[in-house]
Amino acid sequence: MNDITVVKADSKERLNDFLSIPDSIYREIPQYVPDFESDVRALFDPKKNAGLEFSAVQPFVAYRGAEPVGRIVGVVNRKANATWGTRVVRFSMIEFIDDGAVARALFQTVEEWGRAQGMTTLQGPMGITDFDKEGMLVEDFQLMGSMTAYYNPDYYPKHLERLGFEKEVDWLQVRINIPAEVPAKYARVADYARTSVGLRVKKVSHRAVLRGGYGQKIFDLLNQSYAPIFGFSALSDKQARSFLLKYVPLLDMDLVPLVENEQGELVGIAVTLPSLAGALQKSRGRLLPWGWFHLLRSMWLRNEGSVEMLLVAVRPDYQGLGVNALFFDDLIPIYNKKGIQWAETGPQLEDNVRELSQWKPLKPEFVKRRRCFRKEL
Repeated sequence: MNDITVVKADSKERLNDFLSIPDSIYREIPQYVPDFESDVRALFDPKKNAGLEFSAVQPFVAYRGAEPVGRIVGVVNRKANATWGTRVVRFSMIEFIDDGAVARALFQTVEEWGRAQGMTTLQGPMGITDFDKEGMLVEDFQLMGSMTAYYNPDYYPKHLERLGFEKEVDWLQVRINIPAEVPAKYARVADYARTSVGLRVKKVSHRAVLRGGYGQKIFDLLNQSYAPIFGFSALSDKQARSFLLKYVPLLDMDLVPLVENEQGELVGIAVTLPSLAGALQKSRGRLLPWGWFHLLRSMWLRNEGSVEMLLVAVRPDYQGLGVNALFFDDLIPIYNKKGIQWAETGPQLEDNVRELSQWKPLKPEFVKRRRCFRKEL
């Protein structure tokens, strides 16, 4: 393999090499948004990642001589495989220089690792959960990346196709300009949801989510709403708590509308977060010495003029009853008040017609197609 070796990142030095690889690959790519190094390290720490209780996760580093030139993570999510009746090994966090031999060595290593655990299919990029980054960018490489989705160079999917990978599913992201007023269709449907269905928008505090019981309600709702979605497996209570502690302190709760029915049951939630892409770029993925300043500045002092719509979840028996219209009716005036000019969703499955069609009154742009690839072992 042209003196290429691939080894487990099973020491402090090798994990540091694993973390360093994006620095060289993306040095001249202004669209790239890094992860916080502390978040990446936490993925491999059983004390910080509850998903490791039911998943095998192994990071690898590729070297040419002594130089790190690529990385990959193998993931076997036993809960997801049991849910879907599959024997899938996932790959995640793939990065490599533009060299077919490096790409081949990385994937061959994960294939062998997966076969040793009885897996028959390689699939990815996907993480342990549906809330991890997933999908390889295959279009719109000129657009700025984001905190919650992968960015990658355009040569990545070309190498995968040469290695025999095929499309499993595609996701799209939705980009909208924030209108000055709530579109008439949303206002009309939202009024119907309030008066005829008995729904209402509610805002809660950080404390209510972390300590007042709303956190559990939210993750119960997510597990119900996302159950049919490709690759999803229910989040455990321990995972839910970890996500809450990690993300809730970052949220502006004005941008998190909950929808309840007349019985006070939670039937919908939309979570949006002011974009932190610029702050992450300035911090270079490190909280110290000044990463924390850039992060807090974007969150509370001067937003970047855009938001990431992290997730929308509606209880299955309330889908089609105006919950999404209530979200838009609530959020659009708040976006305008806060100076938010445009918004972008996270990846949404291209065949989820109901989800994608809800954006039509906002004249959406569908961007950043990303792909889950598969290969039989």
